[in-house]
Amino acid sequence: MKSTVLLVLTAAGLLTACTSAHDELTKSVGTRAPVAYSTIVDCPVYDGMTKTSTVLSQTTAGNQVQVTDTINAYFVRVRLEKDGKTVTGYMDRRCFGERGDK
Repeated sequence: MKSTVLLVLTAAGLLTACTSAHDELTKSVGTRAPVAYSTIVDCPVYDGMTKTSTVLSQTTAGNQVQVTDTINAYFVRVRLEKDGKTVTGYMDRRCFGERGDK
């Protein structure tokens, strides 16, 4: 009896997870488009999500970057122009103010 209940609950959980993942993938592209933000302080753009990662570029206050993804509680993925080339890296959320994803 216990194994049947456990099997039913596991199947229900998997179905819910698959449905949630499907909903995320079917969102319109407009909700996932990059958003331009201006930095409020001088900030480095890293190639990884640690402060010991290689610095790809240094932005100054007022520079505009495109936030393409809010990765975690500390970093966002950004895209910016540097020397005529597009650079993609990671910036600390605090570079944009309180949260960085408003």
